[in-house]
Amino acid sequence: MKNMKCKLTALFTAAALALSFAGCGAAASASASVAVDNGQQADYTVGILQYTSHSSLDEIAAAIQSELEQQAQAAGVTVNVELKNGQGDAATINDICKMFVSDQVDLIIPIATPAATAAAAAVQGTDIPLVYSAVTDPVAAQLAKSMEEPGENMTGTSDYIDTAKILDLVLANNPDTKTIGLIYNLAETNSVTTIEGLRPALREKGIEAVESTVTTPGEVQMAAQNLVSKGVDAIFVPIDNTVASAMSVLADEAIKGGVPVYTAADSMVRDGGLATTGVNYTKLGQLTAQMAVQVLQGEDPATMPVQVMDDGIVTVNTTTARELGIDPNVFDLSGEGYVSVE
Repeated sequence: MKNMKCKLTALFTAAALALSFAGCGAAASASASVAVDNGQQADYTVGILQYTSHSSLDEIAAAIQSELEQQAQAAGVTVNVELKNGQGDAATINDICKMFVSDQVDLIIPIATPAATAAAAAVQGTDIPLVYSAVTDPVAAQLAKSMEEPGENMTGTSDYIDTAKILDLVLANNPDTKTIGLIYNLAETNSVTTIEGLRPALREKGIEAVESTVTTPGEVQMAAQNLVSKGVDAIFVPIDNTVASAMSVLADEAIKGGVPVYTAADSMVRDGGLATTGVNYTKLGQLTAQMAVQVLQGEDPATMPVQVMDDGIVTVNTTTARELGIDPNVFDLSGEGYVSVE
């Protein structure tokens, strides 16, 4: 790590002061190649490990790549990005981590909690830093000793949400809500953390939770049908990679049954969910890339606080609202409007 810091400090110092933080792209992989002022080129490799394919993680990966490219161009250095997708398979994810370590990449950006835990295990005994993205509860996942000082050689961004705000949306639409269906994978600590955070608010409002857990995306449709048949008033899904991979199927089943689905991610609303408030995943990816550049410049990730991205933006799928016969304006709780998607 020491040699890498020395190289990068020399290259980034002047230009990094003027870096701009904006933009996102959709390329599957990206490489910014810009000559350094002295005529030489410096190549730095960042390995991005995307846990699986679904809208939220795709959005994050695209934003990270674009932001890294912009910052590399501004600094006049070459950052080669290796984007790999584990497709939700543990063996594949572990192989990718081993490859990154073998290739001696300068930094790894794992996207989602399962990818981050695998990468953290793989870099033990090396000096390769991690800047993870979309890890809901880094402390519970044993990726940080605390949010303020994560320790070890890693830090990153969290997509933790205030579930009480989600419940406010539910009650704004239907103040008489008595039951909420919950669909999630018990094996995903990120989902368990979110659900546990929701329970006190449900108890306070006298709302019963009806759970239908899944282990694979293929089980999501049956879980949705199960909850609809039980007559739940609404369904909530956390930022769960298993569910997100089949979000459009879940949305279709819920709409057919006349049940609104509230989600923990704006991308899941675009995939057919009704509404959410919280994380913008493009901004989350950009912030992750900015933190990665700080580490490449020599910042110690162990002392860099984990950044929580919960900007409270309400997102409503107006097509879903129309199909359910719901006025989307009921979700404008602040009077400042909402983001409309279709």
